[in-house]
Amino acid sequence: MELKIRNVDPFVVKTFDEMAKKRSISRQELLNSILTTVAYEHGKNDKEVLLEMLVQKNINAMEKMADRVEQLENLLSDLMEE
Repeated sequence: MELKIRNVDPFVVKTFDEMAKKRSISRQELLNSILTTVAYEHGKNDKEVLLEMLVQKNINAMEKMADRVEQLENLLSDLMEE
């Protein structure tokens, strides 16, 4: 797929050209690599947020289960005393 960007500051283009030259690749290869990295990092960040939400839901569920277990233990203890 082709992507065109207009009105890029000449300083930015020169900087990318220098970066590409240091890596012995073309500007196109450099920009493709940068854009790919940014896209995957964005997806990774979204996945990290979803994972964090899932972990938090699991923690909440485990806390509720621990409370219920404690209630059952107390109930059993009371019943055994009678």
